Amino acid sequence: MKIIGHKKNWVLLENLIKTGKFSHAYLFCGQENLGKKTVAVEFLKLAFGEDLFCHPDFIFVEPAESEIQISQIRDLNWKLSLKPFSAPFKAAIIDNAHLMNTEAQNCFLKTLEEPKGNTILILVTDFPEALLPTIKSRVQKIKFFPVEKKEIENYLRGKGLAEKEVNIISEVSMGRPGSAINLLSDPEKLGKFKKKIKEITEILDSDLAFRFRYAKELADSGNVRETLNIWLGYFRNILLSNMKLKKNWVILRKTYTFEKLKNILKNIQTTIFLTSTTNINPRLALEVLMMDL
Repeated sequence: MKIIGHKKNWVLLENLIKTGKFSHAYLFCGQENLGKKTVAVEFLKLAFGEDLFCHPDFIFVEPAESEIQISQIRDLNWKLSLKPFSAPFKAAIIDNAHLMNTEAQNCFLKTLEEPKGNTILILVTDFPEALLPTIKSRVQKIKFFPVEKKEIENYLRGKGLAEKEVNIISEVSMGRPGSAINLLSDPEKLGKFKKKIKEITEILDSDLAFRFRYAKELADSGNVRETLNIWLGYFRNILLSNMKLKKNWVILRKTYTFEKLKNILKNIQTTIFLTSTTNINPRLALEVLMMDL
């Protein structure tokens, strides 16, 4: 699988393979769809030298429905306690690690505090703040950032896309390779994106009653995070369009100051975090956000 961007992180990981000086545990963190899991998988493939998901010394943990349960971590701990079958070490990726519930995190902490044998643990998360401080203090953090637009454009051109499609998808993906790949594999998603942009402009030009009705519909749809990420990109692009001047923007008939846009971005990010990692009522969280737009 091709890694798009993240050259600095990849050079670091390659050097770890060459020197054999691994840390016991890593935390791959950053926005969703940046390619964190892809890099983790390719890193361990390089270490194992063969198909990772068929290797007996590799364990992959992901949420069962909406969370990672303590039973999954107990099973992981048991597997890690066994001697490696053919590799010099055992390795595990915990995807969406922020979805470990409290019991699971406390159970996992024991593994970090008392590692058994040679192991490499990689936690992949969009929300490192949802992890216990004691977990974060025992892992080496590797931060992932949005990829340069030209790297995503080059990838899309390599797939044979027309220049117009390259420009649209690279713009919409906002530096997230995973989003570009998703849009490439499912053209309908691009149409959905445009629909969500149209909806946010309608919301900005509406009264509170309309906004609250929309909040209810969005909460019931189950697409809260996907929609909020599109909104995040929409306001971010507006803010970055002329950030140095810190001027006021007029969207439809409403004026937004630089500080107001920054506050909206912060509130959208907070809403994404709360609806993704807590049991907060999505409709109520969205209603609070609607009052700030």
